[in-house]
Amino acid sequence: MATAAPPAASRIAVVTGASSGIGAATARRLAEAGYRVVLTARRKDRIEALAEELNGAGRSAVAYPLDVTDRAAVDEFASAFGTIGVLVNNAGGALGADPVATGDPADWRTMYETNVIGTLNLTQALLPKLEASGDGVVVVVSSTAGHGTYEGGGGYVAAKHGAHVLAETLRLEIVGTPVRVVEIAPGMVKTEEFALTRFGGDSERAAKVYEGVAEPLTADDVAETITWAVTRPSHVNVDLLVLRPRAQASNTKVHREP
Repeated sequence: MATAAPPAASRIAVVTGASSGIGAATARRLAEAGYRVVLTARRKDRIEALAEELNGAGRSAVAYPLDVTDRAAVDEFASAFGTIGVLVNNAGGALGADPVATGDPADWRTMYETNVIGTLNLTQALLPKLEASGDGVVVVVSSTAGHGTYEGGGGYVAAKHGAHVLAETLRLEIVGTPVRVVEIAPGMVKTEEFALTRFGGDSERAAKVYEGVAEPLTADDVAETITWAVTRPSHVNVDLLVLRPRAQASNTKVHREP
C-alpha cells in the first residue's frame, strides 16, 4: 500500500506498547514511512534495542520507558514535545478467559486500566501537541472484541469496547480541529506474546487459539494497515477499519483445517 511522506510539522509519531507485537511492527512501518518514532513501553531493554535497530537502518527513533497507566509519568513525557503528528495508542492486552461468574476482578481492572485509562492518559496529554502540528492523527488500536462479545471474553470485551467508545466520542468532540481519530480493530492476530500473556504463560493453551488456522493475521499486517490509515491525505479520515484473516468470519466463527 502506497504511503505519503509526513509533512515537516508532524513527523513525530508516538507508539505505545512498542516493545513487541503490533506496537513494534507499527514503529518499524512508521519509521520506514519517514516518521521519527518515539517508542514507549515498560520494558526499557526491548524498546532501546528496537530504537538501536531502526537508527542503525538509517531511520529515526528514540526509546522512552513509560507506564501508560501512570498519569504523572505520562504528563512528564508529554511535556518534552511542542508538537507531534501521530499518536498510536496500542498498549493493552488481555488477561484470562474465565466466564463472568468466576472472572478475576483484578484482571478486569488491569485490562481496563491499560486498554482504556492508558489510552485516555496519552490522548489527553498529547492532544494539544497533535493540534499544534496542524495535521495530527490519534490512532486507537482496539479489537473486534470491542464490537462483538464471546464467551469467556467479558473482561477483555468490556475494555476494548471502552476503547472503541473513547475513539468514537473523541471524534465527535474534536471535529473541526486539525486532528483525525482513527480506530483500527484487528481480529485474530498471531503474535509472540498476546495469547501467552492472556493464559499466564501456558504455551499449550495459547497455541490452541491458532490451532488449524492456516494464516492468522500478523503484527505486520496490522502495522501496515495503521500506517496506510495514518498516511491518507489530511482530509481523509478512516473512522473505523476492521481487519480479520480470511479464515475468521466473526469472533466465534473461525475455519480450522483438520
